[in-house]
Amino acid sequence: MPTVSQDIIDSIRNPSEQEVAHVDAWWRANNYLTVGQIYLKSNPLLRRPLEPDDIKPRLLGHWGTSPGLSLIYAHASRLIQKTGQEMIYITGPGHGGPAIVAATYLEDTYTECFPDITQDEEGLRRLFRQFSAPGGIPSHASVTTPGSINEGGELGYALVHGFGAVFDNPNLIALTVVGDGEAETAPLEGSWKSISFLNPARDGAVLPVLHLNGAKIASPTVQGRKDPDEVRRIYEGHGYDVIEVEGSDLPGMHYRFADALGEAYSKIQSIQHTARTEGVIQGRRPRWPMIILRSPKGWTGPTTVDGVQIEGTWRSHQVPLSGVRDNPDHLRQLEEWMRSYRPEELFDDAGRPTDAVRAINPSGEWRMSAHPAGNGGGQYSPLELPDWRSLAIDFDPAERGRFRDESTAYLGRLLEQIYRLNPTTFRLFCPDETNSNRLGAVFNASDRTFMESTTEEDVKLSADGRVMEVLSEHLTHGWLEGYCLTGRHGMFASYEAFGMVSVSQTVQHTKWLKEAIDIDWRESVPSLNILLSSTAWRNDHNGFSHQGPGVLSTIVNMQGRIVRTYLPPDANCLLEVSDYIFRTKDRVNVIVQDKQPQFQWLTPDEAHAHCRKGFGIWDWAGNEDLGSGADPDIVIACAGDVVTMEAVAAAQIIRQRLPHMKVRVVNVVRLQTLSRPKDHPTGMSDQDFAEAFTDTTDVLFCFHGYAGVIHQLVHGRPDVDRFHVRGFQEEGTTTTPFDMVVRNKTDRYSLVIDAINNTRRTIRGGADLKRWCETQLERHEEYKVEHLEDMPEILDWAFEPNPAYS
Repeated sequence: MPTVSQDIIDSIRNPSEQEVAHVDAWWRANNYLTVGQIYLKSNPLLRRPLEPDDIKPRLLGHWGTSPGLSLIYAHASRLIQKTGQEMIYITGPGHGGPAIVAATYLEDTYTECFPDITQDEEGLRRLFRQFSAPGGIPSHASVTTPGSINEGGELGYALVHGFGAVFDNPNLIALTVVGDGEAETAPLEGSWKSISFLNPARDGAVLPVLHLNGAKIASPTVQGRKDPDEVRRIYEGHGYDVIEVEGSDLPGMHYRFADALGEAYSKIQSIQHTARTEGVIQGRRPRWPMIILRSPKGWTGPTTVDGVQIEGTWRSHQVPLSGVRDNPDHLRQLEEWMRSYRPEELFDDAGRPTDAVRAINPSGEWRMSAHPAGNGGGQYSPLELPDWRSLAIDFDPAERGRFRDESTAYLGRLLEQIYRLNPTTFRLFCPDETNSNRLGAVFNASDRTFMESTTEEDVKLSADGRVMEVLSEHLTHGWLEGYCLTGRHGMFASYEAFGMVSVSQTVQHTKWLKEAIDIDWRESVPSLNILLSSTAWRNDHNGFSHQGPGVLSTIVNMQGRIVRTYLPPDANCLLEVSDYIFRTKDRVNVIVQDKQPQFQWLTPDEAHAHCRKGFGIWDWAGNEDLGSGADPDIVIACAGDVVTMEAVAAAQIIRQRLPHMKVRVVNVVRLQTLSRPKDHPTGMSDQDFAEAFTDTTDVLFCFHGYAGVIHQLVHGRPDVDRFHVRGFQEEGTTTTPFDMVVRNKTDRYSLVIDAINNTRRTIRGGADLKRWCETQLERHEEYKVEHLEDMPEILDWAFEPNPAYS
């Protein structure tokens, strides 16, 4: 954090006439470039009168919010130049993209990243032509925008990304503009509480600018129409020190905004200096500054078009002059509009921005579009990880499947060690469920973060904590996104059903990474790691509302080189998978693992080999003669912890009661290994697939999620009709664990019946075993109602090794 004198603060708040002239020149240039991107494909400097052929055939873009974004950017650049403050700019208004692209061009960063967009007239033509055009760039601030860590088209996440960026980043300010349309979204409404988790002694600062221009795409905004005093009280109630700026007069707005920005910066400096010299007092959360900027929508654009008011209304949101190619009056208005910025003062004869425009630009990495925090922290830094085997369950293979343990508790111990080894570059983000998901060992290394007051009843809750808990999937997921995109590591842990609350964020982050890895100047970033626990199959008291495995169905459709999904069957597999994903970058990794005590199947060495391969034949669970070369009668496959137990139990029933029926058990940990290699980079080869599932034997696949996921993944494999998938069927309630699998026909008895029915030869004794299984299911229905628990043979079941296996 730079030490800034009062004289410098005063100079920021009271700019000279020349400084205002330079800010205004930059602002006018940015507005000019913004309009040019929306409309022009040629004649970028208006060297001649505009002609219809200079206009793009499709006019796409958003003008309304752009002048305000440019004003904020200009003044922030001047502040950085004077103070040396590290700052990034996060654009919340969704389609303010042309203004931010223009800003990065004026800072030279765009040309550095895209050398063909040169600093001359030809470069301007290319800049304009590519905007919102085939083969070009999108209309919002996105991956292709230098310095951006926020997808502008995904409204609602600007502020939470800003806070994620500054956690453990003490010298950084995330200047975050919130559009008044975006302010209406649920995630953004919830993001204001993030200051309750921001520690000024060790974290940076977020400076929110709520840009109220009064309208969204086709109607007024709620806060734009509220009484200003009421709006102020909203944010004061959240705990902010509100600074307000309003108007459209020039140069008056420059002076007023410079004063507001300088005041806010001075308050941030004071808060951080006090915290870092005197310490943080629990419960005395600072009142962080924020700015409310009121300026007209479409400011400086056409006032009226065809006799209809445009400036200051929703009509300026996108393209104020829509008939430019066909309507001479519109073409004339466009030219007058662009010439109103006096481009001859802003660009020299070659088309390069003049010295007056460039005067406020910071240099090097101090430019907001070039700051390392806007590009993965500048360089990927791996985590320091412990040897997970030192935390593993080491047992005799003869004991496999004969004892239970809480697998996620072992992950909690791994996270504890990661916290100790990486005190400023790793955090767990969890919506109030860390202990519930059995990850509580992490509290041995860190408290929960909380800047508000605490009481004697509070446990592991303090301003010094670094475990992030708040009852919002949007916030915890979004914080992690901002944290990872600025170069730090972490994990988001949620109940499986409520992963659906934030799954659109997961999807958008996947899209971001997919685009980013194809941009050579984008640095790699730590992977976004997600743990989904408290799963569909074991919610003994929450019931149907908490039973939903839909995240898997969504995420398997994402780009294969980005997404990985893991369903470890036990603790050692969970540790191996977790160790692996924390070493990856540029990925979205999703682990699904329940928190309840479950059987432990694989030793550490076995887990390592099994998870690295992604799948495997559990010969100790079946009864086929692997050396004979003959295919089994049935393959029982499984992916997911609870369904793995049922699959192994079904195989045990068959080999004990129908030993001449040959069964093979295949467990899948990395779900996408089922895909063909051409469909996913981790897909198993045709030979591996045949060795696991044969080419002709029917496969009974017991799956954690919806059956369609497996059918989708095995598409194109030999004779896919032989795959009979049993998964979650939207049958659930508050019930016993075994009743959940019975309701969805993934229980051991139903699996045995299905196995016999799908065997391609008549199995002597099969009819009798089916009747026995049906009787067991009838007993279960009666027993659970009478005794309120599962049958003893279910509760006391343990794996019985195959005597023929050694």
